[in-house]
Amino acid sequence: MATKYLKNAVGRMIPEEINGKPVIPFQGVDKYITEGRRYAPPLASCAKYPSDGDKRVQDLKTALKKAGIKDGMTISTHHHFRNGDLVANQIFKAASEMGLKDLVWFPSASFPCHEPIIEYLKDGTIHHIEGSMNGPLGRFASLGGMNGTGVLRSHGGRYQAVQDGEVVIDIAVIAAPTADPFGNANGLTGESACGLLGFALADSQYAHKVIVVTDNLVSFPCVPWQIQGNYVDYVVEVDHVGIPEKIVSGTTRITRSPDRLYIAELTARFCDEVGIIRDGFSFQAGAGGTSLAIGNYFGEIMRQKGIKARFARGGSNQYLVDMLEEGLVEYILDGQTFDLAGVRSMRENPNHVNTSPFTSYNYHGKGNFAGLVDVVILGATEVDVNFNANVVTHSDGYLLHGIGGWQNCLFSKTVILPIPLFRDRIPIIRDEVTTICGPGELIDVIVTERGIAINPRRKDLIEKTRHSKLPITTIEALKEEAESICGVPEPVEVGERVIAAIKWVDGTVIDVVRQVIE
Repeated sequence: MATKYLKNAVGRMIPEEINGKPVIPFQGVDKYITEGRRYAPPLASCAKYPSDGDKRVQDLKTALKKAGIKDGMTISTHHHFRNGDLVANQIFKAASEMGLKDLVWFPSASFPCHEPIIEYLKDGTIHHIEGSMNGPLGRFASLGGMNGTGVLRSHGGRYQAVQDGEVVIDIAVIAAPTADPFGNANGLTGESACGLLGFALADSQYAHKVIVVTDNLVSFPCVPWQIQGNYVDYVVEVDHVGIPEKIVSGTTRITRSPDRLYIAELTARFCDEVGIIRDGFSFQAGAGGTSLAIGNYFGEIMRQKGIKARFARGGSNQYLVDMLEEGLVEYILDGQTFDLAGVRSMRENPNHVNTSPFTSYNYHGKGNFAGLVDVVILGATEVDVNFNANVVTHSDGYLLHGIGGWQNCLFSKTVILPIPLFRDRIPIIRDEVTTICGPGELIDVIVTERGIAINPRRKDLIEKTRHSKLPITTIEALKEEAESICGVPEPVEVGERVIAAIKWVDGTVIDVVRQVIE
C-alpha cells in the first residue's frame, strides 16, 4: 500500500506513519499543546529485591536475561562517554549471540565508536535506531541499510518522548563510572569519570528495567548519586565502561583558522554592540572550535568592562571552567561534560552544577532553562534565505550528525549562528535547506566571514546596528556572494524512501530524511 503524506507547517511532506506508528506533523512554534498525563512505568515491590541491597549479577548478558529481554524490545543507552563508550556494542553483541531480533536501539546519541552496531543492523538484531546517528551509522542509514526508519530527537525531545510515553523503554543500560551494589551511581569519580549522567535520567525514571554497568564499584552509599538506586534492577561490574579521554572530540579545541577566528571576533563584537554583553548576562556556546573562540572573545570584553556573567550554560570545557575559576562567570549550569577539566570542576566546585534534559530543555514541562539564556551560539550545516537551519544532513543528503540540544537552544532570547559562507567550495546558504531542523522564526543572526545577516523579524537588532561599522548585510546578499565564488550547487538526488524522521521539541515531525541515491 502506498505511503500517505501530509504537509506540515513548514511545507515539508511527512508520512502519516513511521515504524507503524501514527505521527503528528509539525504545526508551528508553540502551536501544538499536549494533553494527558506523564507515562508511568510498572510498579515494583521491595519484596522482589535483595533485602541486603546487593543487586549485582555476574555479567551483562545475565542482566539482560534477568531483565526479560526479548524480540522487538526497546533498549536505551546514553552517550556521556561520547566516542569512548564501551558498553553499547557489548549489549548488542550479547543480544546477537542470544539470537534476538528486531530490537530498537534508543541512544541519547551514537558516535563513530559504535560502527560495529552496523553488523547488528545487517543481521536483524536491531530493527532501527531512535537517536542521533553520527558518522558511519548515519551514512549506513542514508543508503537505506536499516530495516526500519530512524527517529532523531533533540536532548530535550528525547526526555519529552520518554516522559510522554511516546517511547517506552523496556531495558535501560546505564554506564556509570562509579556505582554501589544498590545501584546508586555518578560520573564524577573513578578512572572512567565522565562528569554528569543527566542524559540517563529519563531512562532510569521511566524504563521498565534498569541495569547499571560500572568499572568502579564502591561500598554503599555512592555519593553523590546522580542516578538513584531505587530505580535500578541490576548492577554489573566490568573492567572498563568507557575511555574518558575520548569524551574529548576533535571539536573541543579553539579554531586556528583565520576565517573562523574572524567570524568569532565579529560575533563577539556584534553581541557587545547590541548590548547583550552586560553585567549579569547569560550565554551558551557549543564545543566547536568557533564557539570556543567566541567564548574567549566574550571573556576579553568582560575583563575590559569589569563585568561578569550570572551563568553560562554548558557543555563544559577547559575554557568555560577557566572563566568560572577566574570569576567571569558565577555558575556553570552543565548539560554535558566535554573534557576532563569539566569533570574535575564539577567534582570540586559547587558553582559547577549538573543539570539534565528535564530541567534544561524539556518542552513538556512547566518551563525550562532555555528561555532564560540571553544569547546562544550554535552551528549549522546549512541555512536558507528564510533563516531555516539544518544540523543533521549535509548538502549531499547524507545523515551524518545528531540534533543534540540544538533545537532546544533556539528558544533563547537571541540565537546566533556563526558559520562560514562555504565549506569545500559548497555554499552554506541555500534557497531551501536539505533538512529543516529549526524554523527560521527562531534564528536571529547569521555571522559569516563576509558579513552579518539579521533576521528581519528582529527589528530591535536591526535598529541597534543601523549606524554600525560592522559588515551588516542581508542573507540574500550573502547567498549571492557565495554563489558568485562557488557557483550554484546542484540539487541533491534522493529517493522516495524515508530513512529518518526529524522530531521537533514537542514531539511533532518537522522534516524527514530520504535515502541518498549514489
